[in-house]
Amino acid sequence: MSIDAARLQPMANAIRALSMDAVEAANSGHPGMPMGMADVATVLFTGHLKFDPAAPGWADRDRFVLSAGHGSMLIYSLLHLTGYAAPTIDDIRNFRKLGSPCAGHPENFLLDGVECTTGPLGQGLAMAVGMAMAERHLNAVFGETLVDHRTWVIAGDGCLMEGINHEAIGLAGHLGLGRLNVLWDDNRITIDGATDLSTSEDIKARYIATGWHVTECDGHDFADIDRALAEAKADPRPSLVACRTVIGKGAPNKQGTSATHGAALGAAEVAAARETLGWTSEPFVIPSDILADWHSAAEPGRAAHGAWAGRLESSPHKAAFEHRMAGHLPEEFSLDDHIAGLLEKPQNIATRKASEIALAAINPQLPETIGGSADLTGSNNTLAGGIGTFNRDNYAGRYVYYGIREFGMAAAMNGMALHGGVIPYGGTFLVFTDYARGAIRLSALQQARVIYVMTHDSIGLGEDGPTHQPIEHLASLRAMPNILVMRPCDAVETAACWDIALRSWETPSVLVLTRQNLPQVLGKDHVMQVELGGYRLKGAEAARKVVLVASGSEVALALECAARLEADGIGADVVSMVCTELFDEQPEGWRYQMLPDDALIVSIEAASTFGWERYTGRDGLNIGIDTFGASAPAGDLFAHFGFTAEAIVPQILNKLNA
Repeated sequence: MSIDAARLQPMANAIRALSMDAVEAANSGHPGMPMGMADVATVLFTGHLKFDPAAPGWADRDRFVLSAGHGSMLIYSLLHLTGYAAPTIDDIRNFRKLGSPCAGHPENFLLDGVECTTGPLGQGLAMAVGMAMAERHLNAVFGETLVDHRTWVIAGDGCLMEGINHEAIGLAGHLGLGRLNVLWDDNRITIDGATDLSTSEDIKARYIATGWHVTECDGHDFADIDRALAEAKADPRPSLVACRTVIGKGAPNKQGTSATHGAALGAAEVAAARETLGWTSEPFVIPSDILADWHSAAEPGRAAHGAWAGRLESSPHKAAFEHRMAGHLPEEFSLDDHIAGLLEKPQNIATRKASEIALAAINPQLPETIGGSADLTGSNNTLAGGIGTFNRDNYAGRYVYYGIREFGMAAAMNGMALHGGVIPYGGTFLVFTDYARGAIRLSALQQARVIYVMTHDSIGLGEDGPTHQPIEHLASLRAMPNILVMRPCDAVETAACWDIALRSWETPSVLVLTRQNLPQVLGKDHVMQVELGGYRLKGAEAARKVVLVASGSEVALALECAARLEADGIGADVVSMVCTELFDEQPEGWRYQMLPDDALIVSIEAASTFGWERYTGRDGLNIGIDTFGASAPAGDLFAHFGFTAEAIVPQILNKLNA
């Protein structure tokens, strides 16, 4: 594009002014990054980014991810200046205050134009990899007339230091995601001081080694920035643009130092910066001519949107494309036939195998699913339904071999889900949610429909021992808001859990699945109750004195215990607690009906007992494992840790007789 530095400089300074004023008013925030990257962002938004503020959800817009989310005033300034309906100037004036959409870090659910929640460093860039994957896949399916956009990222030194960066860029380079461009704010400053306090690696060489194109520019020379961005767009590889910048640019006494990173500049320095920048307007006031120049930056995007809308209208794929991007399942989608087949011919199989069988019914019906595994495909049973490999030679494929990159996989799935048009699922062992937890938390926070297929869910995995045997993981995941942790007890319940996960538009799901075989225990009458989270699988025959509450592999054990109690004349209900989150959402009457206060409530789960007291009460009995596991065959371990009817029933009798 033609570079008019005299026009662009005041536009960039508007970002600097808004950023330092908002942080000063809040007495909290990070002015240094927005001030340092203002020139780069100005070139990006005026000459390279495809966007339309009047249609922030336009499917073929470029995605812009501020991975360095602490510099949130950069994106808030850009959205306001380019004409988005929000944030308003009052929103910015109330930066970091309760009720303002201008939160300390950008939140995708508060503002249009914020593609993903960022702040945990490195995850924004990793989610952008997923967005670029989704773009390539939808491009392969629907063609360039409907899908042809880029993903742009602004990342800082911290994003590139985090371990997830290694996973994300390795995946992007391997997949050849040439529509992904990362603009590195190379200011060589972190909170502690200069980056040479903590690192001496050659970052550019690391990116080159993973298959990226790398270029660099003077981050305060508009023409050089434009040249580097054009070069990045032209290269078929993912690109890293090292933008050499000065943090806090414009603050004469603090620029270039960590003093501008995470604190307000102070009134004196703000005044000095105004003088240095030649900015004479009052705080939160943007001169009309500068605002007009910013509004004009959106005109190419508006024109591109109009042309795209015309192509969509005449496309034979219009209905399918709009349906996919809206995130709706096809009206005809159903697992009823699959479940009916299971009920007709019960199967004694592991729930991981049951999940594979369910996927064989799901994937042919839902072209939007994209599966994968972190190098455990044969163990997670995530490849089913005839879906091909997603790679640089076949972006139409629907199965991703993520390699040993649990965190990177989870973050990429977040990016795919937020991009729209696809429903991602991915597998690893439940114990390795520890590696992916930061991204799982962002799935929940961002209300992203991501499905985690977590197998090998207990000591039942056997000989691999305590390093691989989850103990605290169920309790930990259940403690997280807005996530469905579902631990099905048989093949039928597994299929029902898949149906729930696919229909949970704004909630991620964790399917917790066994390695060992389980008997099929659900009947036809139980299928519709799975969505209640907890339901009565067996009612007491004698006068009810006990309610056994279990999940997953321990439901069959609870049924065995109940049979022994009934033989002694003690009535026992069995409740399958497949999902505590769904159970907690039910009316109080239902919850009381399942867990009455006139019976002994006993929880049975081969995991930590932490949290079960919410359901069993102070006088209940919690059967679980509050130590680490051991290495032995699964049957020996269940006996050793007391998960047999012979070990459990006497404890119940003792409790009843106490």
